[in-house]
Amino acid sequence: MPSNSLFKRKWANLPFIHGLLIFFSVFGPATITAMADNDAGGVATYSVAGATLGYPVLFLLPILTLLLAVTQEMGMRLTLVTRRGLADLIRERFGVRISILIFSALLIANLGTLTVEFSAFKTTSAMLHLAAFPFILIVVVMLLLVLTKGNYKLTQGIMLVSSLFYVAYIISAVKVHPDWGMALSNIVYPHGVEFTPAYLRSYLLIGMGVLGTTITPWGQFFISSFAYDKKIEAGKIIYSQMETYVGAFLTDFFSFFMIVATAATLFVNKIPLESGDAAAKAIEPFAGALASTLFAVGILIAGFMGLIAVSLSTAYAFAEFFGVQGSLDSNYKQSKSFYTLIFVQLIVALIIAMLPGISLFSIAIISQTINAIALPLVFYYLIKLTDDRQLMGQYHNNGFQKWFAIGGSVVIFIASVATLIATFLKL
Repeated sequence: MPSNSLFKRKWANLPFIHGLLIFFSVFGPATITAMADNDAGGVATYSVAGATLGYPVLFLLPILTLLLAVTQEMGMRLTLVTRRGLADLIRERFGVRISILIFSALLIANLGTLTVEFSAFKTTSAMLHLAAFPFILIVVVMLLLVLTKGNYKLTQGIMLVSSLFYVAYIISAVKVHPDWGMALSNIVYPHGVEFTPAYLRSYLLIGMGVLGTTITPWGQFFISSFAYDKKIEAGKIIYSQMETYVGAFLTDFFSFFMIVATAATLFVNKIPLESGDAAAKAIEPFAGALASTLFAVGILIAGFMGLIAVSLSTAYAFAEFFGVQGSLDSNYKQSKSFYTLIFVQLIVALIIAMLPGISLFSIAIISQTINAIALPLVFYYLIKLTDDRQLMGQYHNNGFQKWFAIGGSVVIFIASVATLIATFLKL
């Protein structure tokens, strides 16, 4: 009878099994980045979209999934081919001034995003009968201990496990007993509502907001640096490219259920919605306490993922833009500025979120404004770098990748600006 090690080697030599093992060895960065895009702010946007527009907004998900996959694949490919991060290459190729400009915008916008994440923790933890400040403080302390005392493997493992809790949205959606036929058919073409001028206007603005909130500047830096920190071999690039599409599918798979849960309850019953945490309360009369609680838990997990990914993206960008060491596999003494920046971001955002009378809505608007300005600039350099045949060799952009990303960049910019204009007009 063959030994256990011989048995494993025999199976590992089969082409399919061998490929599967390699795929799971590189699995992580793209999926985590895509899932973290569905942070607390993302959940709020999808919830409002479902409550305001109903099932027809689901038509955007396939387009959104492809755009997310293509742009994140570019960042992943750039890093694996050049063995450099996006921020590092921008500094080297385009200078320090551009680096300072982009990093400053990223830092300010990310602080706003982190503040919104803490705000979601504050309101949602109260719904779950948890003392908000002690609960958030414990989360921050645990976060800092994991990031500073752990390593890349531990951080990746925690974020992947956290991603599993997005299943809460599936259960919430099932509990509301939606019209599944209507939901699935709206993925193919939007229908089932009266397309009045007012509805079409809302669809345009909110739909663009859904697009703009999913693909962010921090996400582009995070996937590049997180993949570099994982030390994936260049020869495994095809498997990492596959993962970007898997990750994009998974994130919008869960987004589908977020929208369905609010569309089947709030839109159908014409109940307006202003925020994601309000959705957890609003669906309770229609779906029961369990669905409401699970929706709230989902927001907490989304906020947790956002806190890690957004704070890390700033620290990674800082290390690369300014040429200092920054890695989850290095200790605090080796990467002091990297870890200090993570700590400072979290503490500052926490203090702002806890200030009485602070307008978190205004903070969200400011951070979204900066993202709207920064994202086209980030995409410009991302596309320019991945289109460089001398830099990328055979892995340069093909025609579809180049023009789809350019078109997507224009749409995202319009999405962010249109959402901001609509928001300010309502103030």
